[in-house]
Amino acid sequence: MRVIAKRTLRNFWESLPQYADAQAQLEAWHSEALKASWKTPQEIKTQFASASILKNNRVVFNIAGNKYRLIVSIDYIRQACFIKFVGTHAQYDAINAEVYDGYSTH
Repeated sequence: MRVIAKRTLRNFWESLPQYADAQAQLEAWHSEALKASWKTPQEIKTQFASASILKNNRVVFNIAGNKYRLIVSIDYIRQACFIKFVGTHAQYDAINAEVYDGYSTH
């Protein structure tokens, strides 16, 4: 899978000192996603049992023991995932994950 874009993840963990603890987990997720070739949401659930599958080819990943949430939109045919949101659990609760089209930095 291509991940668009790692910079979004980096911007998050560098944006505030309290988000620095997300770096290792986000980098680990990124590494796994790059190696993946998911063709269905079920394949994602097999690899990431705690992931939530949403409408519109969106997937929510729990990061750092569910302290943070990562929303991606996946194009299974083009083998690409687009980062739509990365933020705290509280920030995630304040958005509509099925349509949100940006990302949070704090």
